[in-house]
Amino acid sequence: MAVNFELYRTFYFAAKHKNLTTAAKALYVTQPTVTHAIQLLERELGCVLFQRSQKGVTLTPEAQMLFDHVSIAYEHLMEAEEHLNSLKELSTGTVSIGASETTLHHYLIPYLVRYRKTFPQIRLKISNSNTPETLNAIRSGNLDLAVLVMQKGCLNPDLNVTHLSAFTDILIANNDYKELKGRLVSLKELLSYPLVCMGNGTVTREYLDLLFSDHHLELEPDIELATSDLILPMVLNGLGIGFVPEPFAANHLDGSSIFQINLKEQLPKREICLICKQDSPLSIAAENFKKMLCG
Repeated sequence: MAVNFELYRTFYFAAKHKNLTTAAKALYVTQPTVTHAIQLLERELGCVLFQRSQKGVTLTPEAQMLFDHVSIAYEHLMEAEEHLNSLKELSTGTVSIGASETTLHHYLIPYLVRYRKTFPQIRLKISNSNTPETLNAIRSGNLDLAVLVMQKGCLNPDLNVTHLSAFTDILIANNDYKELKGRLVSLKELLSYPLVCMGNGTVTREYLDLLFSDHHLELEPDIELATSDLILPMVLNGLGIGFVPEPFAANHLDGSSIFQINLKEQLPKREICLICKQDSPLSIAAENFKKMLCG
């Protein structure tokens, strides 16, 4: 654009009010300043824009055409500025968050509640899917960030992975398997019992497969489930022995319904991580949610 935008801004107010003095008041400048700007614009464009009279100014046909375009552009800019101010003040906006079932149950919900109370006008869009799908959504820009259980040392060069918390999985059974209570049980011995765990393609299943593989064993569960919240009901009803995150079973570990089996092998802790796209800035609303998680 060859013409200084400030000249178009002055023209917009002069054409809108059809009075240079009124335009000057709207712009918080003097009337001669407006007159000078209009003269500069006419010189730049090579045509007369206003016919002046004692009553004010009248737009020439060329000025009317120009005003039709300038008014649209200027008003769009003002709308954009107002919207930007709303985003800065966190009075509008959306944060898209991906989460696994485990992180929603074990970690994320209290932060969502806190954020909603702090910024009630920000819309929270929560996507609950498996880890590979969620990571792909981050990469494609369909999610701002995600809170997932990640394998320690897992390399994702295109993602920023920040440690948030850790938890331990435990092995639980009901009293149908009371012969296992109070003693150390090996992973190899477990294979002679019906096992309940997540199905293939989930991070939890990969974690357990790797655990057994590290001890030269192959995990062959009797019951494979799509969601981890189904493991506890299966165990409570004596359909098998299951691995669950410790907080999932905490309210039932009273000795009467289920008990924890003591494993000879140590289960490595699993990490809950915040994932964002590398080199992709977050919106102000999403950045505030990130600060809340990491603070």
